[in-house]
Amino acid sequence: MRNNPRLHRHPRGVALIAVIWLIAVLAMACMATLRVISFDMELATSKVHGTRALQIAEMGIAIGCNPSVERDDPLLHQLNQDTGEGFEVEIKSEGARFNPNVMLMSNDTSLLRSIFIDWGLTLEEAQALTDALTDWVDDNDEVSLNGAEETYYNNIGRINQPFNRPFYNLEEMRLVRGMDQVERLKPDWRDWFSVWSGGKLDVNEASAELIAAAAECAVEVAKVIPQTVAGPDGIRGTDDDVPFQSAEDALVILGSGAAQREDILARFTANDPTTRIESTGYASGAKRKITVIVGSRTGRPSLYDRIEEIVP
Repeated sequence: MRNNPRLHRHPRGVALIAVIWLIAVLAMACMATLRVISFDMELATSKVHGTRALQIAEMGIAIGCNPSVERDDPLLHQLNQDTGEGFEVEIKSEGARFNPNVMLMSNDTSLLRSIFIDWGLTLEEAQALTDALTDWVDDNDEVSLNGAEETYYNNIGRINQPFNRPFYNLEEMRLVRGMDQVERLKPDWRDWFSVWSGGKLDVNEASAELIAAAAECAVEVAKVIPQTVAGPDGIRGTDDDVPFQSAEDALVILGSGAAQREDILARFTANDPTTRIESTGYASGAKRKITVIVGSRTGRPSLYDRIEEIVP
């Protein structure tokens, strides 16, 4: 009996399909391996470029800390056209922000309360938050009228809180009961505060919004102060600036009687030496930012804080 040729061809066909599938699987494995290798190479390259950008940002910090360098000095903006490397440095006064520790320790909670209300909290919520902030920084376990002490934080599973000391940084403020509401309503609330400033708002540095809050006047009225300081060109940090010599001189031009109120005048100064220096370094597409806060740029500056960031 003759063999049926179909029976011999069938196993060979199956083997051929299996080989094709095996080749496909190996090809996909190779592609996956190449992608992993490519990703690892990109990651390593990114780290190298990021490190270089950080080094360049450090150069900017060194220049910014030099007391002879003014805010509008061209040295603060450098770019190498051949390599694409460079840095941008900004010199700001930390006195342009409120110091929450000073506000709470001096019992100026009415200002904090009004700020929170302007941000969208109700009167009751703002009062409860200011009381909770006070309980966090005071040195006792007595609960304020609407505050929160150890019992409250223990009940929500957070032990050894509040710290009963001034805030070391703004991230600690986020731990206080009620600050989650502020986070939702005002995501950039950190731009209003600093634990490093001298305590009073610098009229020569603060924005109209912060001046208006502290002087208890409209923002449109408060704009006259930064406009006056900026001089004819309207740009802060240039040769034609006209800074005020005293906080009282600045408040007088508001015409709202703020200069005659001791409680308002006590919130301002005209010469906070605490300085924020922000340097952003660039290298092959990578960006890194270093922020340092120094007590003064004269003599040997005291370093208060240093922050490194990856900038997208």
